[in-house]
Amino acid sequence: MFSPQGPSLRELCVQAFSSVERGYDLLAPKFDHTPFRTPDSYLGASADALSELGPFDRGLDVCCGTGAGLMVLKSVCRAGITGVDFSAGMLEQARSAQPDATWVQADARALPFSEHFDLAVSFGALGHFLPTERPALFEGVYRALRPGGIFAFPIGAPPPLTSTAHWATLGFDLAMRVRNAVWRPPFVMYYRTSPLPAVRDDLTAAGFTVTTPALTVLGQRRDGSPRCRLILARKPTDPH
Repeated sequence: MFSPQGPSLRELCVQAFSSVERGYDLLAPKFDHTPFRTPDSYLGASADALSELGPFDRGLDVCCGTGAGLMVLKSVCRAGITGVDFSAGMLEQARSAQPDATWVQADARALPFSEHFDLAVSFGALGHFLPTERPALFEGVYRALRPGGIFAFPIGAPPPLTSTAHWATLGFDLAMRVRNAVWRPPFVMYYRTSPLPAVRDDLTAAGFTVTTPALTVLGQRRDGSPRCRLILARKPTDPH
């Protein structure tokens, strides 16, 4: 499915009826051949925007998956870079692709770091956290950053009501809600549970100062608004 190197429909069904961790362990060897991997255009646009704010020293990729986001960290960080994910399968793939990075298996809702990083990034992971779980995620990233550190991630504008993407994401989320209502363990993956205003409010509540510059290179919607923004959540230099 998706490409000759990607997972089959049967493999996707098995993964979808597993837990999130087990599902990604199964998907890991073929993950980079699916549309679920963050496109290089988003990674490149994020790296270009962050290059204007850096360089940084230590970088952290939160929910790193197979390590695609490490290319962003490598381009803007001059010291060590670290990826954290709770899927051993995804980390195995990431380690083989980026052997010089540090890899940590941990739940992003309980990150095991304290004031160690100058930059944290995350790509395509918010849909794996229910709205009630975002505060723990953001508070953990806040603790992991040094004063003045930045947490950055792209967030797309919602697709227009008349677009295929709108109905596709709506249908996907409804299907996942039905699946999680009738099947255990749950598989948390939703496209429509992290709107920009709610994400910004949760980051602010965690202590960050938030700005949302447009990633103009990724284009505009018909109304002239940007297709994608880069969330820049900065930890104050004097957080106390």
